[in-house]
Amino acid sequence: MRRVLKYIVVCATVLISSCSGKTTAGHEDAGDSMTMKYAEHIKIVKHRDYTTVTLTDPWNAGKTLHTYILVKKGTQHSGKLPQGTVIRIPLEKSVISTSVHSVLLLSLKRENSIAGVCDVPYIKNARISLAVKNGSIADCGSSMAPAIEKIIELHPDAILLSPFRNSGGYGKIDKLGIPVIEAADYMETTALGRAEWMKFYGLLWGAEERADSIFNAVEKEYMELKTLAKTSRVSNSILMDTKTGSVWYVPGGRSTIGQIIKDAEIAYPFADNDNSGSLQLSFEKVLESSSDAGIWMLRYAGDKPLALDALGKEYNGYRQFKAFKTGEVYGCNTLHSTFYEETPFHPERLLRDFVMIAHPDLGIKGDTKYFFKLK
Repeated sequence: MRRVLKYIVVCATVLISSCSGKTTAGHEDAGDSMTMKYAEHIKIVKHRDYTTVTLTDPWNAGKTLHTYILVKKGTQHSGKLPQGTVIRIPLEKSVISTSVHSVLLLSLKRENSIAGVCDVPYIKNARISLAVKNGSIADCGSSMAPAIEKIIELHPDAILLSPFRNSGGYGKIDKLGIPVIEAADYMETTALGRAEWMKFYGLLWGAEERADSIFNAVEKEYMELKTLAKTSRVSNSILMDTKTGSVWYVPGGRSTIGQIIKDAEIAYPFADNDNSGSLQLSFEKVLESSSDAGIWMLRYAGDKPLALDALGKEYNGYRQFKAFKTGEVYGCNTLHSTFYEETPFHPERLLRDFVMIAHPDLGIKGDTKYFFKLK
């Protein structure tokens, strides 16, 4: 009887071990999934000797955009690695094609890992601009047509690029043999979802703990502002941006801006729209839907601050909107503002502007950061 009981215990132990996800002889390491609360297009699983990062294709449901296998430098992995692009981490010398991710690396205290950047004329961050000027960071040309020779000279350990639908790859860059990090975070439909991608970038550049800490702070402030907005006694509706030529581009209901407007408790005529990008509308359509909007928040690029009268002279039809008549127009000068560089990974800062402007009764102290009332 004792022998039988002992045999049963041993068998049970083996069975439990094999089902627990831990590595046993003849079994693969199932790994531990990193919790992603908001991001929908990324999955991170940590294994004993490596980490797999799977990016889902945001344009083709059910398909994979890219799979990365992150292996720490100086470590040996047991057995065969799964299929995917192997990246030795932490990255120490990378080419970053977007100012958004360059500024994120500053926040992660990994600016020394930036070997080159693209689209230098659009970079507003003073530290990166100065580094390019003194030559410590190389100018790699346009993000749409990077300077291949310059990139080859740098010998980077990775190139970070933004993918596009039906792009057909990255041309000559694909042939360099340098890992390409596809930064598809901009395809997330929630502000916190995009910001959560910093956990992935923290892993890549050896700043995992700092990335987690920054995201937790971002999430905390964002949720506090979202909760505070619900307590406002002021109900407001919003008109966004201005027309370009014959088209007026407004944020889709499922875009990050559209979601921030919703979280700020502001009525938006296109809130029910399922588009995660921009809607292309006629002036007449926007006037029909937003003529009575209480506030108007717009982005522009100018050498000097835009005045209300100048806006009216730009297009006389703007004078028909209620917000114009009452002077409740707020502008963000993207030529001098860090709006595009900061808000993707710090959406709480943008939400604060929306809540402050739409709900003055809440008495939030301080000044807005990006949008200011037109004089």
